[in-house]
Amino acid sequence: MSPRLVVPAVVVVVAIGLLAYWYLYPSEGASEVPIKAKIELPKPLELKMSVSEALKKRRSIREYRDEPITLRELATVLWAAQGITDPRGFRTAPSAGALYPLRVFVVVRKVEGLVPGIYVYDPKTHTLGLVRRGNFTTELQRACLDQEWVGHAAVDLVIVGYERVLQPRYGERSFRYMALEAGHVGQNIYLACTALGLGTVAVGAFYDDRVKEILGITEGDAVPLYVFPIGRR
Repeated sequence: MSPRLVVPAVVVVVAIGLLAYWYLYPSEGASEVPIKAKIELPKPLELKMSVSEALKKRRSIREYRDEPITLRELATVLWAAQGITDPRGFRTAPSAGALYPLRVFVVVRKVEGLVPGIYVYDPKTHTLGLVRRGNFTTELQRACLDQEWVGHAAVDLVIVGYERVLQPRYGERSFRYMALEAGHVGQNIYLACTALGLGTVAVGAFYDDRVKEILGITEGDAVPLYVFPIGRR
């Protein structure tokens, strides 16, 4: 090979390698959210209720007692939603190409051991990252067309999707796959809450831009897909 061609060939190989890595392992969108503090979560509870019983008892619950839930209960629901269950990084809910374009934001009102605020769940470390301090449940309720169960919940989980994580591989089908994955996560939340004796309901009616403002994710391609109020029944 001519010496003149060696450098260009190396550049091409490196470029192809970087593109392949980006294609196979795109970065998670919510990593751009500034984190003020990290909170270690306790190990998830072992759920004793059978899948069969949880499926039979699963209902949409819109009324909650004005009581806190425990940090371990929250940790269990978050693990059920997006927890890692395999050394290769596979999670509790299936994802197209195992790319995982979703992040779970946590709007806390009454959780033992947590100050009210907005957090984001990190499945890789099973931790919460504090995004904003303060009680934002009333604001979130208004953004959800004033559905009062959103404001009365001890905590609200907001599932946010980042379509660009899927776009390089799946193109125009990316949003469909992202929405399907949110459905898988939502059912896991329902079943975990049922097994824990907690109530939840899937909320899909909200003003996207207002929810993004509350969460602090107005930049980029973040798309709120679901809100799950959770409280003690």
